Amino acid sequence: MAEALGVASSVIAVVDLSAKVLSLCLQYSREVKNAKDDIERLRKEVAAFEATAEELKALLGGPRGRELKASQRLVSAMEDGYIMLGKLEQRLRPSTGRKVISRFGMRALKWPFESKDVEGTIRNVERCRGNISLMLNIDQTVILQNVDDRTTLYQLPIAHGASFDSKAEEHNVTCLPNTRQELLDDIDHWIDDPNSKTVYWLNGMAGTGKSTIARTVARSRSKRGDLGASFFFKKGEMDRGNLNILMSTLAHQLALSIPGVAFFIKKALDANPAIVGKSVKEQFEKLIQEPLSEAAATPITPSSVVMVIDALDECDQEADIRLLINIFSQAKPLRPHLRVFLTSRPELPIRLGFSEVQGSYQDLVLHGIPTEIVEHDIIVFLDHEFKKMRHDFNMTVGDERKLPPDWPGRSTVQSLAQKAVPLFIFAATVCRFVGDSRRRNPRTRLETVLNHGNRSHGSQLEQTYTPILRSQITGLPRDEREEIIKDFKVIVGSIVTLASPLSVIALSRLIDLLPDIVDERLDALHSVLSIPLERTMPVRLLHLSFRDYLVDPGNRETMEFWVDEKLAHQNLAKHCLRVMRSALHENLCGLSFPGTRRSTMDSSEPEECIPPQLQYACLNWACHHMEGDPKPNDNNEVHYFLTTHFLHWVEALSLMGRVKECLDSLRSLARWLEKQEDSSLSIFVADAVRFLQANFSVIAEAPLQIYSCLVFAPSKSVVRKTFDNAIPRWITNLPKVQESWDACLLTLEGHSDRVYSVVFSHDSKKTGECERVLEGHSDYVISVVFSQDSTKVASASWDATIRIWNAETGECERVLEDHSSFVISVVFSHDSKKVASASWDKTIRIWNAETGECEDVILLDAHAIVLSFTFDERGIVTNRGVFALTGHSRSCSKPPVSLQSSETPMLACKEGTWVTTAGADLLWLPPECRNGEVAIAESTIVIGCPSGRVVLMGISVADIQ
Repeated sequence: MAEALGVASSVIAVVDLSAKVLSLCLQYSREVKNAKDDIERLRKEVAAFEATAEELKALLGGPRGRELKASQRLVSAMEDGYIMLGKLEQRLRPSTGRKVISRFGMRALKWPFESKDVEGTIRNVERCRGNISLMLNIDQTVILQNVDDRTTLYQLPIAHGASFDSKAEEHNVTCLPNTRQELLDDIDHWIDDPNSKTVYWLNGMAGTGKSTIARTVARSRSKRGDLGASFFFKKGEMDRGNLNILMSTLAHQLALSIPGVAFFIKKALDANPAIVGKSVKEQFEKLIQEPLSEAAATPITPSSVVMVIDALDECDQEADIRLLINIFSQAKPLRPHLRVFLTSRPELPIRLGFSEVQGSYQDLVLHGIPTEIVEHDIIVFLDHEFKKMRHDFNMTVGDERKLPPDWPGRSTVQSLAQKAVPLFIFAATVCRFVGDSRRRNPRTRLETVLNHGNRSHGSQLEQTYTPILRSQITGLPRDEREEIIKDFKVIVGSIVTLASPLSVIALSRLIDLLPDIVDERLDALHSVLSIPLERTMPVRLLHLSFRDYLVDPGNRETMEFWVDEKLAHQNLAKHCLRVMRSALHENLCGLSFPGTRRSTMDSSEPEECIPPQLQYACLNWACHHMEGDPKPNDNNEVHYFLTTHFLHWVEALSLMGRVKECLDSLRSLARWLEKQEDSSLSIFVADAVRFLQANFSVIAEAPLQIYSCLVFAPSKSVVRKTFDNAIPRWITNLPKVQESWDACLLTLEGHSDRVYSVVFSHDSKKTGECERVLEGHSDYVISVVFSQDSTKVASASWDATIRIWNAETGECERVLEDHSSFVISVVFSHDSKKVASASWDKTIRIWNAETGECEDVILLDAHAIVLSFTFDERGIVTNRGVFALTGHSRSCSKPPVSLQSSETPMLACKEGTWVTTAGADLLWLPPECRNGEVAIAESTIVIGCPSGRVVLMGISVADIQ
C-alpha cells in the first residue's frame, strides 16, 4: 500500500484481495490439469489467510475493537499481508502471454508457477498469516492485562461527580466560539511549551467565569488526547470538598485516559495496598508522578499531561489548600510534562499558599482582563442565548405573540453587557431567568430585570439576584408575599446551609414540609438553583455567589429574602434531632446476629434501612448545633437525645461506615462545650468520647457490638450507667471491671520500632489519630519538638541532620546539614525563628528556621544533652553551661563565650511546663500557669496566666542542695 492504513481499513482490503486470489485459484483449478496439487495447496493456504483476516474483522467490531484499532503491530502485519497478496494476485491474473486461443485446441490458461516457486509462495502466505496471528495474540494479551489493571484500579475510591464530563457537570456550559479566545490561546501555549511552569493559576472574583473556562480547557484537551484528569471542587459535597480521595480520583482518571499508565499505577497499588491512606504528597508521588514518569517510554504517551483543578477555594481546609499548591508547584520535572491548571477566588489562604512558592507558577487575574474584551465576550454570549430563547418561545405560540427577529435589540444587549462586566454569572443568571419556560413571557421577564437595574445602584450581585427573588412576590397581596418569604427562608435557607445537598424528597422530610410545597417554591428559582426533574436527585446551587448574597450580613436591613445563617443552622439542628429521635432504634437494619460484620453485608442494605434524610441528620446534627449559637434549652435537647439515643446513633453511623465522623463530632462537641456552662452535657460527651475511643475498632467492624461493649466499660462510666438496660440479655454473667476510666487516655500505635522521643504541641490539641507520618530521615529520630506557635516540627536524627516540617501539611521544609555526628537534641526559640541543635560531635549549632542557614556554632568539651533558649534569646542554656550567641556565623575554631558559668546556672523555661536550671528540671508549673507568657530575669520569674493573673516568684539557685 502506498501509505499505512488503519487496522480496520487494512483488514477490509486484505479480505477483498484474498477473495480475488481464491477466485483466481478456482479458475486455474478448472482449466489447468497439470498443476492440480500445487493449485489446491496454494488455495488452502490463502483460504486460511482469509479466515484469519475475517476473524480479525469480527474482533474489530467487538467490545475491545477500539483498542485493537490503535495497534501499530497489527497495522504493520496487515500491510505485509496486503503487499504479499497483491504480488500473488498480479502474478495469477491471466495476461495476454498466458492466454492461448482455444480454437487451436489448446487450454485457455497456463499455470504461472514452477513447483519450487509454489513452495516459496505458500511459505510467504503462511508466514504472513502467522505474523498476524502472533500480533493478534500479543495485542489480546495486552488488552487482557489492561483489563486486569483497570479492574484493580476500579477499587480506588473516587469522588463521584468531580470530573468535567460527569453527570453532575453535564448541564454546565463551556465557552462559546469566539469568546475568551486570547485567554484560551494563552493557556494552550502554556500547556504546549515544554519550558513553561507546571502550574497555571487562574484567579478571579466570584462569577467571572472561572469554572466555564476550566470546563472548556478540560474538554478541549480531552479531545486532543492529553487530558489526564480533572477535579471540580464543590463546597458542601462530601468527597468534593476536601483532599481525602482527591489523588485516588485523579489516579483513576489518569489510568483510563493516558495509555500505559494503568499498569504502573496498579504496580504502585500492589507494592503498597494502603497507599490511599498515606499522606497526600506520598499519594501524588506514588500514584501520579512516578507512574507518569515510568509510562514516558511508551511511544503513544502524549508529550504533556494536563490536570484541571477547579474552585480550589471551595476545599474545606486552608491547610489542605496550601498543601495541594505546594505539591503541584514543587513537582519534579517530568517527561511527559505535567501541567496543572488551577482556578480559585482570590481569597487570602490561596494567596498565602501561592506566595510561599513564588516563581514556580504562572498566573492570570481574570477580572483584570481589559473591559472591552470581556464586554465583547458577554455580548456574544447574550446574542447566542437570546437567539435560542426567541426560537424556543416562538415555536410554542401563535404568530401574534411571537418575538420579533431582532428582539431584544442591540441597545438592550449592550446595556446588559455593560452591567454584567466582569461577571459572566450576571449574564448567565439573567438569561436563565428570562428564558424560564415555566414562567411568564420572556419579554415581560426581561423588563423586570431592566426596570430593577434602572432603579438600583447596588452591587452587581444585588442587581443579579434581587430581580429574580422579587419576581416571586411581585403583584401579590401582603399576606401571600409574607408566606412566600417565610417558606423561602425555610426551604432555600436550608439549601444554602446544608453540609451536603439533598433531594426534594429528603429535604422535605428533613425540614418537615410536604414535597409539593417545596416543589412549588422552587419552581420560581430554576435560574439560581439546579433542580432535577427526578425528585430523588439532589438540588444544588448553580453558583456559590447566590449563597454569598443571601447570607451577607450587609443585606440584613435591605433585602427581605436575607437568610440568617445562624438561625438556619439552629433550625437544621432541631430538624436533625427530630428525624433521629423518630427513626433511630436498636438493630436498625434487622441484623440476624450480634457479631455481623459490615464487610459481610450487602452494600445496599444500609441505604435501604437508613434513608438519606436520616443519614444526613446522623452526620451533621452536631455541626449545625455548634454553628447555630444555641440557647441553653437547645443544649438540653441535645442532652436528652444523647442520653436516649447515643448507642442507636453510633450504630447507625457504624452501619454507614462513618464511625470516624461520629468520634470527630463528639470531640468537636467536647471542645465547644468547654466554653459553655452545661456541666451535665459536658460530662456525658467526655465519657462518650472515652467509650468510643476504647471500642472504636470493634464498633467500626461490627455495628451491634456497641451494646456488648457496655459490659467492659467502667462501672461508673456515665454511658454505661445511662444505658445499663441496653446490655444484651444473652450476657448473663457480667465481667468485673474497674470503677473509672484509667489514666491512659489513648494508646497511640503505628511505629514499627522503639520510640525515642515524644512531645506535645503547645496548643495541646489531641485526637489520638495519626494525622501525618513524617518520613525522610535515614536513621533513628532521637528528638522532636514543636515550635512555640505549633505550626512547625523539628526532628533530630542519628543521620546527623535536623529536619523542619510543616505541622499542618507534613511537608519537609528544610534539611539542616552540618553536624558531623548524630544529633541528640533540638529546640525552637520562643519566636520560632531560630533552631538550636546539639550533636555528638560536641557542637551546638544555631540555625535560621526560615532559610536553613547556620548562624552560630558553639564548641564544647563534651556533648550537650539538654538545650533551651534564654527568654531574651541572647543565649543557650545547656547541661554544660549557658552560652552567649553572637548573632552571626562564626567559625568552629573560635571559642564559645559564656554568659554565666555552669557553677551558677541560669533559670530557663522548658516548653512552658518546667522551670529549669543547667538543663535540669527544677520547678513544675501547674496547668493554670501554662500557655501564657513566662519571663525570666536572673532569679525572678514572672508568669502571665491565661486567666489574667500574674505570678511573680523569686528563686535562689545557690540555695538548692
